Amino acid sequence: MKEIRIHSRGGQGGVTAARILASAFVKEGTFAAAFPMFATERRGAPVTSFLRIDENPIRQRTLIYEPDCLLVLAPDLIYKNIFSGLKPKSVLIVNTIDFPGELQSQGFEIVGFMDANRVGVEEIGTPITNTCMIGAFARTTQWIELDSVLSALSEYFTGSILEKNTRCVKRGFYEAEVIKCQTRV
Repeated sequence: MKEIRIHSRGGQGGVTAARILASAFVKEGTFAAAFPMFATERRGAPVTSFLRIDENPIRQRTLIYEPDCLLVLAPDLIYKNIFSGLKPKSVLIVNTIDFPGELQSQGFEIVGFMDANRVGVEEIGTPITNTCMIGAFARTTQWIELDSVLSALSEYFTGSILEKNTRCVKRGFYEAEVIKCQTRV
């Protein structure tokens, strides 16, 4: 089983990101379970979402304490206590202009990063980062095919919003920088 923890702020689409990814994994024949945890339900408040994927049915419904992957939609959250319990050789995907070098000591095997705020503003008109970061997730982890993510979008968006989010996913996939074992890929 792979466990993914998504850290965002209210209004960035972290909960929707978990659901879209779950739908995409199910399209590939994998079992998936996605659910959020809210502190206070207001725009800008920290929100944590969880996603489990496995080849077998998922019965576990607890929070994820030892993730295989962190997907961070709000760059300021990397300075909060979000790294506790990480499994060895975990994956980090973060919305940031430049990868903060001090994070290399956290033990990540792979890191993906990009300026998803810029892409959100350019494509949607607001810094909603979820779909762009889903694209970065697909590229960084290589756990899911881009086509599966794009197919899952139509379950959540229609019309011009679907078109804009499709462009965000593609840009996230193609523009994310990936660092693997201290080497840029």
